Amino acid sequence: MKYDAIVIGSGQAGNPLSQQLADLGWTVALIEKSHLGGACINTGCTPTKTMVHRAQVAHYVRQAERWGVRSGPVGVDLERIVLQKDKIVGSFRSGQQRQVDRRPSLRLFRGEARFVSPHQIQVGEHLLESEKIFIDTGSRPFIPDIPGLATVDYLTNESIMELTRLPVHLIILGGGYIGLEFGQMFRRFGSRVTVIDSSKQILAREDPEVAVELQKALAAEGVDFLLDTRTTAVEKNNGSIILAVEASRGQSTVTGSNLLVAVGRQPNSDDLGIEKAGIETDRKGFIKVNGRLETNVAGIWALGDVKGGPAFTHISYNDFQIVYGNLVEGRALSIDNRSVPYCVFTDPQLGRVGMTESEARAKGYSLKVGHIAMAGVARALERDETAGLMKIVVDGANDHILGASILSTEAGELVQILGTLMLANQPYTLLKGAVYIHPTLAEGFFSLMEDVKAVE
Repeated sequence: MKYDAIVIGSGQAGNPLSQQLADLGWTVALIEKSHLGGACINTGCTPTKTMVHRAQVAHYVRQAERWGVRSGPVGVDLERIVLQKDKIVGSFRSGQQRQVDRRPSLRLFRGEARFVSPHQIQVGEHLLESEKIFIDTGSRPFIPDIPGLATVDYLTNESIMELTRLPVHLIILGGGYIGLEFGQMFRRFGSRVTVIDSSKQILAREDPEVAVELQKALAAEGVDFLLDTRTTAVEKNNGSIILAVEASRGQSTVTGSNLLVAVGRQPNSDDLGIEKAGIETDRKGFIKVNGRLETNVAGIWALGDVKGGPAFTHISYNDFQIVYGNLVEGRALSIDNRSVPYCVFTDPQLGRVGMTESEARAKGYSLKVGHIAMAGVARALERDETAGLMKIVVDGANDHILGASILSTEAGELVQILGTLMLANQPYTLLKGAVYIHPTLAEGFFSLMEDVKAVE
């Protein structure tokens, strides 16, 4: 069967691409081996942020006395929370199915896709052909090779959201975005939580002062951290999971009821038969692309997590925008040098855009940097949520923003204001004369801009 386009994977790039190409009258084959919607809807953004919100509600109720509000004992019905999460996920899946059903030129194939040749895909008994193939197969949890790990019932970001009984002591391997979000979530649900990471700081790619402030906020809620610590073995004994760990202070063990493995992601490229298409990957299996998201094989593109780089839903969607713009609209779009905003949905949130100070220094920029503590922002004081800081990194040569880190309540919303200024290619000084609504968290930008000064 020949199609104008074949899209492998129904994630946040594959879905809009297949739908909009079908709207143009193209015949499109969409291949999905699991649920429609990809990781975002099924195992990522939608379910996790639903559960993060419920954990925040529990935290607010438990902390009510802090704000002068009386409350009784706090209990969490995890089974009910999971049902609420599943209901929202199911509604989003159904919405994606309706989008497919209303397009007669878009055909959905359920099953695993494998390349037979550069422009032929086998799905079950069906052989599909197209001159244009788009790979959006995403990624999955990376499971490290730790002795004994395979013998215990460890959890991943997917399976942990199916628990209906609260862990007594949740051990988390990995102090990155996923590990921290789940760590705070389950601590707020009522579990004891220990985070273990081989790096010397959580969020190893962030500037140290930002990581330290977030760790302090999480530790204040009772999350324990073992950093610069390597896990050497895992075993199960009498229903408990025991980790042998090694650090500069020596060897020891950590015992818990449940173990979450959150040390990274690996691409879903190893079962596509891409070797038969001649598609090149890097040493980790991520598909190599150019700025237009084209692979080394003409007529084949890779979008989303499977190509490496920032693994965020909004980046996958922007990949779709770039491919569609180049292919259909005749625009010259590229992923090269795009400014990537993102948010870690802990509390306080970490909103980020552009380069960190460390990255900017490594690239040789002369820098100006501004800092303010959230304790100096009126709105944060009024809410009694003063943990965190704002930081901006500026090119000393032209006053353009190179990057920003905001650790605060609703930091994901705040950082996009600075991201917009970066997109507009305007200097940070534009915000020095802005009028900010009082009292808002964004009002903190006034003090932040005033603090910008040259650094060595």
